[in-house]
Amino acid sequence: MSLPPILQVLPSLVAGGVERGTLEIAEAIIAAGGRALVASAGGPLVGPLERLGATHVTLPLRTKSPLGILRNAGALARLVERERVGILHARSRAPAWSALLAARRTGAHFVTTYHGTYNEGLPGKRLYNSVMARGERVIAISRFIADHIQARHGTDPARIRVIPRGVDPRRFDPALVPPERLAALRAEWRLPAGAPVVMLPARLTRWKGQGVFLEALARLPPGPVGVLVGDGPRYRPVLEAEAARLGLGPRLRLVGHVEDMPAALLLADLVLHCSIEPEAFGRTVIEAQAMERPVIAADLGGPRETVEEGVTGWRVPPGDPAALAAAITAALALPAERRAAIGAAARAAVLRGNTTAAMQAATLAVYGELA
Repeated sequence: MSLPPILQVLPSLVAGGVERGTLEIAEAIIAAGGRALVASAGGPLVGPLERLGATHVTLPLRTKSPLGILRNAGALARLVERERVGILHARSRAPAWSALLAARRTGAHFVTTYHGTYNEGLPGKRLYNSVMARGERVIAISRFIADHIQARHGTDPARIRVIPRGVDPRRFDPALVPPERLAALRAEWRLPAGAPVVMLPARLTRWKGQGVFLEALARLPPGPVGVLVGDGPRYRPVLEAEAARLGLGPRLRLVGHVEDMPAALLLADLVLHCSIEPEAFGRTVIEAQAMERPVIAADLGGPRETVEEGVTGWRVPPGDPAALAAAITAALALPAERRAAIGAAARAAVLRGNTTAAMQAATLAVYGELA
């Protein structure tokens, strides 16, 4: 397959699922013999992107002002013409408006990836959000999002391609984590020997459900240790106050951002997903599954597609601490070999359909349809 130069646009290159996906697709374009360009306002991932062999162009794509969007459209159009870009791939709303206008001016193809449900709390938000459904091809990151696109925007299903997010099983592999990495984290977090570890990896914010997790932990008998992995300086004091109110004390660890997520997940006996609003996909779920960890997930959004009840994990009603506590208790009561079998089934499911390589191949196929 011969690809034209492909330009991905997004607000900036900081840490996050959208940004990681951008680098993964740039890597795939280059591996396929194509030329990968990315336009953004910059950030710490510019270096890793350029080390892949991609070209980064700095533009003020974080702006949401109408005038800024129009100026960015002109800059993108000039970039498309100068670099002979054949496909513009937009990953966020404000840059997508600029990219759509640039595509119309230059004749380049326009692709979008619909990464979230995008709230409509303010007047005009549905129109603003609709740009993500205007691609010649609209990539939905889950079936849940594909259904959402059709319901909200009436998008022709023939233009939608469902491409789930992926995890790299070469990095997230239990066999590749040496005991020293586990021991280092266990010591840093002061985990008691033999205590079951129940982990929620997520950015610290209300809708990710850490409050539900704390209430569930308070309902458990003494023994399990709860670990919250993730940053969130504004919400952390709220959680610390709530933990104090519930008397969790030594039963809880707030460990912040963790670079070595494979080792962190491998320390957990159970990994939780507690979001109280629908998750577009839920990448941390498949990362845990790739590490053979049983997952208990809130029964809404994307994790319904990756957590098969009783086979690769369990699902519970969202926002229900009593149901979550009961599910944790039941899972920890299972024989260790039964939990190991569920973890093995979870990794096998990830290898079948949720790898980075599968996501890259499917995205290249979308480019190929247009090229």
